[in-house]
Amino acid sequence: MEIEKFSYDNKIVRNFAYATFIWGLVGLLVGLIVALQLVIPDLNFPEYFTFGRMRPLHTNAVVFAFVGNGIFMGVYYSLQRLCKARMWNDTLSAIHFWGWQLIIVLAAVTLLMGFTSSKEYAELEWPIDVLITIIWVIFGINIFGTILTRRVQHLYVAIWFYIATWITVAMLHIVNSLAIPVTLFKSYPIYAGVQDALVQWWYGHNAVAFFLTTPYLGLMYYFLPKAAGRPVYSYRLSIIHFWSLIFLYIWAGPHHLLYTALPDWAQSLGTVFSIMLLAPSWGGMINGLLTLRGAWDKVRDDVVLKFYVVAVTAYGMATFEGPMLSIKSVNAISHYTDWTIAHVHIGALGWNGFLTFGVLFWLIPKIFRTELYSRKLANIHFWLGTLGILFYAVPLYWSAWTQWSLLGQFKPEGVLMYPNFLDTLSAILPMYYLRAFGGFLYLLGAVIGVVNLVKTVQQGKLEANEAAEAPPLPKEYKPHSNEHWHRWIERKPVQMLIGSLVVVAIGGIIEFAPTFLIESNVPTIASVKPYTPLELQGRDIYVREGCYVCHSQMVRPFREEVARYGEYSKAGEFVYDHPFQWGSKRTGPDLARVGTRNLPNSWHYNHMDNPRSVAEQSIMPPYPHLLDNDLDIRTTKKKIQVMQKLGVPYPKGYEDIANDELMKQAKGIQADLKMNGITTSEKKEIIALIAYMQRLGKDIKGESTFRIPASLKNAN
Repeated sequence: MEIEKFSYDNKIVRNFAYATFIWGLVGLLVGLIVALQLVIPDLNFPEYFTFGRMRPLHTNAVVFAFVGNGIFMGVYYSLQRLCKARMWNDTLSAIHFWGWQLIIVLAAVTLLMGFTSSKEYAELEWPIDVLITIIWVIFGINIFGTILTRRVQHLYVAIWFYIATWITVAMLHIVNSLAIPVTLFKSYPIYAGVQDALVQWWYGHNAVAFFLTTPYLGLMYYFLPKAAGRPVYSYRLSIIHFWSLIFLYIWAGPHHLLYTALPDWAQSLGTVFSIMLLAPSWGGMINGLLTLRGAWDKVRDDVVLKFYVVAVTAYGMATFEGPMLSIKSVNAISHYTDWTIAHVHIGALGWNGFLTFGVLFWLIPKIFRTELYSRKLANIHFWLGTLGILFYAVPLYWSAWTQWSLLGQFKPEGVLMYPNFLDTLSAILPMYYLRAFGGFLYLLGAVIGVVNLVKTVQQGKLEANEAAEAPPLPKEYKPHSNEHWHRWIERKPVQMLIGSLVVVAIGGIIEFAPTFLIESNVPTIASVKPYTPLELQGRDIYVREGCYVCHSQMVRPFREEVARYGEYSKAGEFVYDHPFQWGSKRTGPDLARVGTRNLPNSWHYNHMDNPRSVAEQSIMPPYPHLLDNDLDIRTTKKKIQVMQKLGVPYPKGYEDIANDELMKQAKGIQADLKMNGITTSEKKEIIALIAYMQRLGKDIKGESTFRIPASLKNAN
């Protein structure tokens, strides 16, 4: 039989490996800083290094820089060997690598500058979204080119997960990122309110599913058997695991919106499919752990397998907890508390972090043709990381239950026991210190791990082009006796791509269609009016500063929330909100009705200048730059025009007088501040933010500040 000689490209694998552990340290360091900012507010440095800007930087650095590069490292290494073919195009590989690093750098710079869409895991503004799309397509062309030029008949299970990941992430990113640009780094999403929330959490949950889970399952199916020297436990279980997982996962997004203004039927769908998701998720965990049957003595001695075992176990824990948190009675406790943060970090630190370091410790010695520099250092890393996860997560579970129980307590007279939200925040600060200590342990372990990897690289030499040989792909396929039916699609990558797209698209279509096409799902409220130009500018400042990271704008229909915040939120309140601002964590109180609390403008002014001057227990960052920065009103006309395109009913010609209306309202707030002893210009950003804060919640009572000028009424 003819044998073809070729080589594997280890240089691209090395590049992504280096990027993985470098960005890993950056992401973890930023995470430790933001954890410390919650207990030491003086670590907030306005205007660019406040919690509201640093926290999205942390999530993006961990998800897309650390884990993203880890995915590409593992895919580029395993795909070549599974296909017995070099990557299809070295130039595309290089463009992919450098393009992805450029995206990461642009993300870091723009997020710190306040350029954000405020959509969780999708905060980057439209030019970077376009660049992500281009680089992702290049990645797809390269992997499919490799698959189509392979020298093996069947696609191994890991490749199934790579294919589903690529097509689903492309779909999620494009649909969720649809927006109309206002400026180079400002846009408004085409969706509003309830619809925007549904699309965002369809994306947000499935970014976890198809960026943090399915590609890592592919890596698990390749690297765990390699390290253990054993075949995957069950081929049939892997088939069931793959197809059921990608079908069920896509439906689960609405469980992030339980008890919100999302229609009940959509919430119920999210709950039902989330609970069903437990079966395939645990099927994958069982398939991974049982692959180690008969090899547990090796696990005790092999540090790489230790990382893998804890990673797969953390995956099992997180995917048990996810369905549990989708049960409404449990979600009432977990949502808006630290339980969700603990849950996410079990997955991120345990599943993604440990599997990544396990792959690095196995892969780097292979491509550098050497041994791991120090097994002892790797074991120290393992135990520090494990303790770090425990010290991080356990206090946050404690924190969640503590805050939930305090917030819901009533006195016998029927009034809240703790009406001041900050009283409950003070009670959980000790847990925040422990969380930061856990983050420090995990980071310390990672630093030791990176030192170990650097020493390993220094003692070896990269085999940039690893020689390999294999027979060519036969021109005709000869089936084996008793061959499983699934073998047919394993030979046809295009059909698998199409099949995966169909399977993952079904859930989104069924959830979106009624919400977008049936008006009764988002009933309008006559008293809800568009934002005034000043309020619109103030809302954009609110988004820029990341206020949504700590504050929600969604009063759930619970007795304690209505008593604390006011009337529960309705779907029709948010029809002009591009983007929605419902939030996912309350480190501060809900703001949906803050405008109805009759707080004077001077209170808001002083609160933004120095939060502890009006609330001694506050851990909120100060925003003195808002008092100094002039509001850029050059964008007002364009913003109004874009909102008109999105269906917001500003009258024709309003864009031309918008700045006049803006200044009129601003001067009113300035005059009120002056009466209270505060002298400032009507042109400052703080004026716009105050206008927005004072507007929140008033529409529902028919107290909207938006008025159509008489001249435009007559003209229209």
